[in-house]
Amino acid sequence: MVHTDQGSQFISNDYRKLIAHWSIKQSMSRRGNCWDNAVIESFFKSFKTETIYQLKKIISQQEMRWLVSEYMGHYNHIRPNSSNGYIPPAKFEKLRLDRLKEIEENLGTKKC
Repeated sequence: MVHTDQGSQFISNDYRKLIAHWSIKQSMSRRGNCWDNAVIESFFKSFKTETIYQLKKIISQQEMRWLVSEYMGHYNHIRPNSSNGYIPPAKFEKLRLDRLKEIEENLGTKKC
């Protein structure tokens, strides 16, 4: 799946034919809603700044796949994120789920 905004390049017949040829499903943001892509736009800004722009040479497709995989692991499990109180996303999500579980357990034991 590829998710894009509704830019003219992404709604063109040529683009739609290309992704259909490769059996890729297309997903688009709602029209005029820039917040739909905010999280992924932030991720790719960080990815490009911290990795792509630091490359000294062109790398192979295999090397790029490895780089993306490594960065995703780093981003989710190690890299502090300012919007999460400088906690990596995976840890922040675990804390959030643990807190929800605690709330559910407390609600289940209270009598009205």
